[in-house]
Parts: sequence; C-alpha cells; structure tokens
Amino acid sequence: MIVPPTSSLRADAFDDALQKFLTDSYADTEAGVAALGAGGDVRAFAVVKALQDGKLLADPAGRRVLIDDAGVVKDAATGAAVSPAPPAGDLKRVRLNNRLRRAVEAALGALTLRAPDPARRLDAAQAVFKSRDAGALAAVEAALAAEGNPQVKTALAEARAAILIGSAEAADLARIEAVATLRERGDQAALALLSALPPGTPATLQGAADGAASAIRGRLQMWETAQNAWYGISLGSVLLLAAIGLAITFGVMGVINMAHGEMVMLGAYTTFVVQEAIRQKAIALAIPGTTIGVTLPLPAALTLDWSLAVAVPLAFVVTGLIGILIEKSVIRFLYGRPLETLLATWGLSLILQQAVRTAFGPTNKEVSNPSWMSGAFEIGQLAITWNRLWIVCFSLAVFALLLAMLRFTRLGLEMRAVTQNRGMAACVGIRTARIDALTFGLGSGIAGIAGVALSQIDNVSPNLGQSYIIDSFMVVVFGGVGNLWGTLVGAFTLGIANKFLEPFAGAVLGKIAILVLIILFIQRRPRGLFALKGRAIEA
Repeated sequence: MIVPPTSSLRADAFDDALQKFLTDSYADTEAGVAALGAGGDVRAFAVVKALQDGKLLADPAGRRVLIDDAGVVKDAATGAAVSPAPPAGDLKRVRLNNRLRRAVEAALGALTLRAPDPARRLDAAQAVFKSRDAGALAAVEAALAAEGNPQVKTALAEARAAILIGSAEAADLARIEAVATLRERGDQAALALLSALPPGTPATLQGAADGAASAIRGRLQMWETAQNAWYGISLGSVLLLAAIGLAITFGVMGVINMAHGEMVMLGAYTTFVVQEAIRQKAIALAIPGTTIGVTLPLPAALTLDWSLAVAVPLAFVVTGLIGILIEKSVIRFLYGRPLETLLATWGLSLILQQAVRTAFGPTNKEVSNPSWMSGAFEIGQLAITWNRLWIVCFSLAVFALLLAMLRFTRLGLEMRAVTQNRGMAACVGIRTARIDALTFGLGSGIAGIAGVALSQIDNVSPNLGQSYIIDSFMVVVFGGVGNLWGTLVGAFTLGIANKFLEPFAGAVLGKIAILVLIILFIQRRPRGLFALKGRAIEA
C-alpha cells in the first residue's frame, strides 16, 4: 500500500531526488540518497533499500526510476507494477561504491528512526552513530523529541552527539554538550570521536574533549582489567576441570598418568557421538569387523539442547570404565615405580589417540553449542559469553559434588584413608586394590566430563587432550598433590596470572614465565600451596 506524501512540496522533493539516480554519476546518486534520507517521505525507505540490495533500476529513456521486486518491475514513485516492462537493454542498475554504501546505511538509519518497532529504532540510531551523517541530524532531533523508550532515547542522544562533535557549523555549547554525552557513553567509539577533533577546534571544546577522553581511558583500563580477570577465571575453570581428576589419581595412587589428557579427549568425542545420534534421531550399534548391527530410534523430542544432559553422564561412565580397565590391566603392576607408570601411560595415550584417528579420522569434528550456551551479554564494557559462564558454573558444581562425595560417602572416606596412610588403611580392612581401581576410574570419569565441557569451546580432535595435560600437572603440583582445595586455588591462580601476562609477553612467553615461577615456588614449597597431612605423608 502506497501512502501519499503529506504535501505537494514534499512530493516534488521526492521526485527531484529520484531524478538524480538517472545520471549514472556517483555524486548525483549520493545527493539523491541524502535528499531521500532527509526528506522523510514514506516511499523513500523502499527506494534506498532497493539501492542497497542492487535492485534499483534507472530508465533514462522514460525518465523514471524502477525497482526490481522479485522479478516484478515497479515504479519507485508510485509503487505500481510497470506493464509492459521496459526492455532489459534500456535499463541500468544504479551503481554503488564504498562511500555510497556508507551514505545508504546512514539514510536507512535516518528513515527507520520513527519505525513502530523499538528494536528497529535502536538499530537505526546505532547506524546513524556509526555513519555520523550530518544530513540525518534533523531526523535524529525530531525522533529524539518524540521518543519514549529510554534505551532508544539514549542511543538517539549519542547519535546526535556523534554528528555534532564533528560539525564545525554547530554551536560551541551544543558541541560541549555532545562531549558530555560521549563521555557518558564511555566506549572505544566515543573515545575515537573525542580524539579526532580537527585542528582549529576552539580551546574550550578541545579542553572538554581532552578531559572526557582521559576519563574514558581510565574507565576502559578498569574494564580491560576486569575483562582479563574474567578471561583468567574462564581459563582457570577449564584447568580445574582438566586437573581435578588428575589430582585424585596422582594424590591417592602416586601414578603419573600421561593418558589423562586422552580421557578428556574421549569425553569430547562422546559429546560428538551423542550429537550425531540426536541429529540422525537414531543410535547405530554394530559388532566391529562384522555386518551385524541394529539401529535404535531416538525420541523426536530429544534435540541438541538436551545433548549435554545426555553426554555428561555417558562420558563419565565411558571414560570411567576405560580408566578402571587401564588400572587393572597396566597400572596395578607398576605401583611404586612412578617413572615406569609415566612411560606406560604415555604409550597408552599414543594408542588411544591412534584409535580415535582410526575411528573418527584426523580432522576436527563439529560439536554445536546448545541454544542456552550460545551468544553473549555485556555488563558495562565487560563481554561475557554464555558458554564460558556455564563452564565456570559447571566446574564449580563438579568440584562441590566431588568434595561432598569425599566427605560424606564410604568411598570418599576410604579414599582419604588410603591417601593418608595406605598401610594402615589395609590393616583396618580397606581393600586398597579396589580403592585404587575406583579412584582411577573416578579420576578418568571426571576427565571425561571435562572433555564434554571443553568440546563447547575448543576443537574436538585427537590432539585435544595434549593441550591440557602439562597445564594440569602444573596445577596439581602448584596447588599441592592430592589436595582438591589446592587444585581449585592453583587452577584459578594460574589461569588469571596467564591472562595478565599474555598482553605483555605473548601466549608462548607467558606460559614459559608461569612455568619458571612455578619452579621457583616449588623450590621453596616442595609440597605446593596446600600440602596433605598424615603420618605416612609427613614421614
């Protein structure tokens, strides 16, 4: 439906603007776009949008501008279909260059400032802020006067300030008010505007802009520190998940398990298998080396949003059983010989990596984020992604459940007894061999659910575990072998320290610096931050 223009003067201005698209001149096209954006005619949005999409046609012979609407040629002035359509050879598409594209975006923003939908008005205000098109000032001020939504009103005020701050024709008082508005916004875009005032700017305005820019830099430095701290907490939660199972096996059994990273990798591949089954709505079971198999259908209501709820317990069971199998077949024959356990588990890690390469291939596998783990939100200038936030919460929940298990269950009591004095635990009837197997299985199972979490932020590949095994050992040794609280503190300390060192030293030198600091620390405290207590340990 075409709404008629509000006045004949406005109709003439609209028609004059359309005529500028017939000359095949970038300068005339830009003038036409600016006139449409400033005029406010209800038909202008369709014309500018068609230009942006490459659907605006010039008919010089007929002295008219046309719009190609899904193969139907319409008159831009009336919106009516043109029949018969002019020969294609008589029509020319109106061309765009980079400068014109910015002008088009600004005009679309100005034309959308009075849209009924607040979200569209907000997007339009933000587009005008980015373009800083002086031709949109009148439209911005009119929209600002009529706006009732607080968020959109703020965005419009910031767009107005962005235009005024760079306008030499604007009054000094208005430009100083614009400085205050940009100072309140306080982000990098506002800082760039305040720092780009041209030479010859009045001293009063320049002083106000310099003061606002200095305040914004200080505020951004604080937000940058907070952002690095958040990145460190996020990395610390990943290290905690990867190291917490290792802390149990290393502390209780004294085994240097180089295959711990492969348990993490198997947990990530379990997530991949679960998601593939959900996508296909079926589980295919087959006997290796044969054609015997069966396909089990899955409920239609089971979607990817439920994949992690299925993958977490399944990964724990799968990797836990593999851990028990490794302990019973290899590790139990090497107790008391830590270097031999290191070599044996290193060999097992190579076997597991090659097995995964054979089964799934060497390339990365796609693991999707559920909808509730996708996207991000901002607190001030602090950007937080939902997947990282959920992993932090998940790692702390796993830590709390593990503490509760060690404190309030029989298995936990027996594990603590074996950790503190294995000989005495055996004398009072605790089956230490069974505890060793269950402990190794528990540590492997926790590594598996760590792999589920890591699949949401890292590439799922046969080399996934190798990226975390060294960091996991550093966390365990730094925090105190076998002490879960030490693992918690060590993981977050190393994560935060690493993220604060990276901007200065780079990722590689930052890790080297962390390693050197840990070596120096262990020289002073060989048992780590929180040493375990017990007669056998202290002897």
